Amino acid sequence: MATPLRIDFVSDVACPWCVIGLRSLMKALEAVGDKVEAQIHFQPFELNPDMAPEGENTTEHVIKKYGSNPERSAASRNAMKESGDALGFAFNFGPQSRIWNTFDAHRLLHWAGLEGKQFEMKEALFKANFTDQLSTSDHGVLAAAAETAGLDGKRAREVLASGEFSDEVRRDEMLWRNRGINAVPAVVFNERWMIQGGQPPHVFEQAIRQIVEGTATAAVD
Repeated sequence: MATPLRIDFVSDVACPWCVIGLRSLMKALEAVGDKVEAQIHFQPFELNPDMAPEGENTTEHVIKKYGSNPERSAASRNAMKESGDALGFAFNFGPQSRIWNTFDAHRLLHWAGLEGKQFEMKEALFKANFTDQLSTSDHGVLAAAAETAGLDGKRAREVLASGEFSDEVRRDEMLWRNRGINAVPAVVFNERWMIQGGQPPHVFEQAIRQIVEGTATAAVD
């Protein structure tokens, strides 16, 4: 019989390592197979909650926020692209790549969870942002992503225009920050064990097997 496993995946649509972490997690679950019945809940986290709707050039943002330089920034993006390629995801970074505000994307993710399409919505948003290089603060882009995920585009536009689910997203963001999450991705298993960062599949697989077998220590990571 499969063991139920709750997975809270705390992440931001603007976080490329969150793509790596999610793809690695899914490969780990595939490797574990029918030993686990996983329920993934995507939880909101904004890396740049004050980001203007027009966004900011990625290289300029990274230099300003993290004290990097163009060479280190480019090397990091190349590492992400290589990891993405290995996991079947295309990062199409370029000189004009931008980081966008993601609050409205999180509102749609909350709604998608109520509709049973949260995973599909997350994947569509990652593709729109990193593969297609589209703005995750643009309501047209977000509604199109919802349709790609199998959701009602008209309803998506209504959610975006109304500000619906804003309170719920703010509440959940505060909840996870109060639990000590200040970097993403943070992957929490059964509300007890956590793995941080875009880890490779074997790290997630080992942790899941330990949890299922009852040999996990107080903290996975």
